[in-house]
Amino acid sequence: MGSVWVGHQFKLALAGAQILFVAFGAMVLVPLLTGLNPALALMGAGVGTLLFQICTKRKVPIYLGSSFAFIAPIIYAMQEWGLGSTMFGLFAAGFMYFVFAALIKWRGLASVHRLLPPVVIGPVIMVIGLSVAMVACNMAMGKSGDKQVVDYAHSLFLSGFTFAVTVIVTVFGSKMMRLIPILIGVAAGYIMALLTGMVDTSAMAAAPWFAVPHFATPQVNWQAALFMLPVAIAPAIEHIGGIMAIGKVTGNDYVKDPGLHRTLAGDGLGVCIAGLIGGPPVTTYGEVTGAVMITKNSNPVIMTWAAVFAILMAFFGKFNAFLSSIPLPVMGGIMLLLFGTIASLGLKTLIDAKVDLMQPRNLVIVSSVLIVGVGGMVVKIGTMAFAGVGLCALLAIVLNLLLPAGTSVQAE
Repeated sequence: MGSVWVGHQFKLALAGAQILFVAFGAMVLVPLLTGLNPALALMGAGVGTLLFQICTKRKVPIYLGSSFAFIAPIIYAMQEWGLGSTMFGLFAAGFMYFVFAALIKWRGLASVHRLLPPVVIGPVIMVIGLSVAMVACNMAMGKSGDKQVVDYAHSLFLSGFTFAVTVIVTVFGSKMMRLIPILIGVAAGYIMALLTGMVDTSAMAAAPWFAVPHFATPQVNWQAALFMLPVAIAPAIEHIGGIMAIGKVTGNDYVKDPGLHRTLAGDGLGVCIAGLIGGPPVTTYGEVTGAVMITKNSNPVIMTWAAVFAILMAFFGKFNAFLSSIPLPVMGGIMLLLFGTIASLGLKTLIDAKVDLMQPRNLVIVSSVLIVGVGGMVVKIGTMAFAGVGLCALLAIVLNLLLPAGTSVQAE
């Protein structure tokens, strides 16, 4: 009996390792792009997933990984206030999930849809991708800020090669390959960088096998908190879609059991803990849902194993040194596709909901949100400053509540 149980757990552990492999590329990409510690991203994802399972009584086969929605806000906050204040802001962002959880528990899911319809969510998601377009292009050209840190010609070749491999895998790859295009793209780019002598491996050789991640101390900064809070709106809505998607795959109604209020609270708790330890906020991963659909293995225990493996990898010193050695243009090549994909998802949100841009109110909301977000508008009230995705989300919500629904403009 014992050997049967051990064999079963071994199979679940292998399935968990596969889940981590699927989520891995996206999970470590966020800290590499934002300057956060990849080891703490792994730990935050692992601990966040375990907390999510506790909140949902381990009923939902979901894995929480680093959220792309926070990339641009983290970059801005790090430059504006530093790491400690950014960590506090990310911690505060988790409370937005608790607000939605309470709202759904009190008034039902329809209340969230009324407050945040597609005409609000769509352009905000587009801004998340478009606002970091310049960062992606600079990295692809080997530039950090205004400085050329990698040879321009080499950078274009390497980023172009990485981009091409990722696109080919995304479009022509097998079902399993299409789940990990980022991982394959980074691996191909890294190998090409090694072959062309663009990788410095000295840090990897010097790094210890076992290393405790460096934990920074959060610094209370209410301005950073107010900046980050609205940013959480988009991933919170994404969470609701993610829970519905995994429910369709497994045939279970997770909206009712354990309930959206529990899943949102679990995700929010994961965001809070990840922010406190210095990792990026976590969110539900669609690629993991895809893996569950392909493998037909929806046992939530496999997510437990994936979380445990992620935590263990956070202490693997040489691996984290390897991540830090990935050349700038390789990451740039991935970002060219990634951030455009995020913007396209926002556009898809508008198309799927059949948002009529011939209605003046819809046109005003979408247009103003895009320009304010991409143009870098900053609104200062005393010592407080609102900018980026947070400002766009607030603007979209206010305009949606204030502007009356009108009739379509007739073409002449």
